Amino acid sequence: MDEIEDVFVARLMSTDLHTVTPDTLVEDAAAVLLENDISSVLVVDGDGDLVGILTSTDFVDIVAKSQPKAETTVERYMTADPITAGAQDDVSAVAATMLEHGFHHVPVVDGDAPIGIITTSDFAAYVSSPESVSA
Repeated sequence: MDEIEDVFVARLMSTDLHTVTPDTLVEDAAAVLLENDISSVLVVDGDGDLVGILTSTDFVDIVAKSQPKAETTVERYMTADPITAGAQDDVSAVAATMLEHGFHHVPVVDGDAPIGIITTSDFAAYVSSPESVSA
């Protein structure tokens, strides 16, 4: 799979971003995931800069540790200062980082502003697409 070494994150990332703020209630963040059939939301501050990520996996902790409708905010459960990638990063390096840390989502940033997200699903879709198998 040498071809993947010449592929940049920008080619695989999703740019249809869904964001919340640290003071968003977790039930509202859950609604964003469900309504959009996604598995993560990016947490941004008032300037639109990335401050965290909240994934469907985090909701296991939320359910285990919080009473339903406890008006708990996203900030309590998000991963603050997540590892990020740039649009021109090599996908093989990003994939290696994801494997090393057990991550399924990596926000893609330009400076501090999120411009995309790359997920394990994006890698699976790429590897299974006919164009990635070309000689």
